[in-house]
Amino acid sequence: MVTEEQVLNAIRTVYDPEIPVNIVELGLIYGVDIVPPGDVTVRMTLTAPNCPVAESLPLQVRAVVESIPEVRSAEVEIVFDPPWDRSRMSEAAQLELGLIQF
Repeated sequence: MVTEEQVLNAIRTVYDPEIPVNIVELGLIYGVDIVPPGDVTVRMTLTAPNCPVAESLPLQVRAVVESIPEVRSAEVEIVFDPPWDRSRMSEAAQLELGLIQF
């Protein structure tokens, strides 16, 4: 059976083309639901509603999730509530982008 960790690890291979950080660390993934025997729904957002990759990014996420052998089907839902902001980014992503310093 596929796990949430497997799904998130697959999604970590997807990057916003304008930001050199994967979309999980950017905080764009709002949730993963798995219904046995392997139907996965990913709730995600975009950095802005008019994001230039609004059509291609969800397709990339769906493709990497469907590449997991235990996944039977994958669906990606785009949500904008709550709106994305920098506070959703992981500390590692903020550090990578120079938004925080140690």
